[in-house]
Amino acid sequence: MLGGKGSKGTIKATDVGWNFDNSYSRLPESFYARLNPAPVRSPRIVVFNQSLAESLGLNTEALADDSGAAVFAGNVIPEGAEPIAQAYAGHQFGHFTMLGDGRAILLGEQITPSLDRFDIQLKGAGQTPFSRSGDGRAALGPMLREYIISEAMHALGIPTTRSLAVVMTGEPVLRETALFGAILTRVATSHIRVGTFEYIASRSHREEIQRLADYTLSRHYPGLITADNPYLALLYAVMERQASLIARWLLVGFIHGVMNTDNMALSGETIDYGPCAFMDAYDPATVFSSIDYKGRYAYGNQPHIAQWNLARFAETLLPLLHTDQEQAVAKAGEAIETFPATFQRYWLSGMRAKLGLFTEEVGDITLIETLLKWMQTHHADYTHTFRALTLEKLPDEPLFHEAAFIDWHTHWQLRLEHQSKATKPKNSSRSLMRSSNPAIIARNHRVEEALEAAVERSDFTVMQHLLTALKTPFDHSPQHTDYHTPPTPSESAYRTFCGT
Repeated sequence: MLGGKGSKGTIKATDVGWNFDNSYSRLPESFYARLNPAPVRSPRIVVFNQSLAESLGLNTEALADDSGAAVFAGNVIPEGAEPIAQAYAGHQFGHFTMLGDGRAILLGEQITPSLDRFDIQLKGAGQTPFSRSGDGRAALGPMLREYIISEAMHALGIPTTRSLAVVMTGEPVLRETALFGAILTRVATSHIRVGTFEYIASRSHREEIQRLADYTLSRHYPGLITADNPYLALLYAVMERQASLIARWLLVGFIHGVMNTDNMALSGETIDYGPCAFMDAYDPATVFSSIDYKGRYAYGNQPHIAQWNLARFAETLLPLLHTDQEQAVAKAGEAIETFPATFQRYWLSGMRAKLGLFTEEVGDITLIETLLKWMQTHHADYTHTFRALTLEKLPDEPLFHEAAFIDWHTHWQLRLEHQSKATKPKNSSRSLMRSSNPAIIARNHRVEEALEAAVERSDFTVMQHLLTALKTPFDHSPQHTDYHTPPTPSESAYRTFCGT
């Protein structure tokens, strides 16, 4: 839903379906600061995620009006909520910094009708004790951007935080210029980060690290609680989820842009959509972020950075892994060294699916790498190339009739024929490819088009059309042809910003 009205009034939890249980705020108070969001002048809902609200067990009719705007702006606190700002640290571009929720406030944990637990967080809700010199507020453009990209990632089947609503506050925020203020309501299975563990470890409290680790196990990995060494099992489990997550990013050409340790969630969800973007022309060195001067978080570096971040997580667990420091370090190091192979397993499986391969052969990695090198050499669009392979007939474009591509295509067809004789027919391969290669992604030029219309002209229809198309990323029908098309050369020069 787009649009909405201003906001005043109160709201009862029973009227809306709020069902809060605030387990995180029962942890030691050094983990957070208790405070309410700062009220805003005249909140108005501009985007509301009705399907997500329904899955949370919320009454969408009660939320899609003034009362809902009041909650999503922080002007009214639902019954049962216990607002807190979480403390954490982080290695930002490799440098350790004490951080915390500088502009986000966790209302509480919603328990859904199916008994799932989700954090409900307001992003842009005002200053907190962790704000440092920030104003605690957010601008409309970045909040709409997170809404679009997070919902696109969800539709692609990639674990992610999600966006429940965006409200305009009726107040400006000052950056280089005055911008429309906004608050985003973010939904996550939790906001426990590598940086959360770093914060507690920096205080040298073993008891608190164990308390946090036990809480993380209970909330996200309950099956590991009875393991012989549950904390070592936790390290391996977090690594497994991150390997799967980063592989999924690469498979759709996603670049997070700011993989600091405070932006790595232990749940395995993608979190914090700041300078993220989807790659157009394939190049492992692709960077969009305006602040990533050295390409630390480039597309192809993401697996290496994930391993680096996980090593920082392992360091925080050392007191729990073994009473002997030397043995604890050895166990952590042995675990971290397995990450590249785990990541490769997920990535290779995904790439085989993108090429319609059900079986495994030794030469598959060469087949894949040859295609990727060809794409890089010819600046071929990543998503468009893989989508073209799903078609009965290749597009009538010069690029797909180039000699090196024809040679690769011949080898690929022979691989498919060999597979079809042993297992499944070619039409099964095509079905696998269509379900593994999105036709529609949140193309950078389409996202900017939607944001410009919303921010500059208060026209949210462009965003609505984009969101509708993004809901069905594997729809290869002509219905959304405009969203299949790669950008023109003039639309390809693109930079992203953190939005802070």
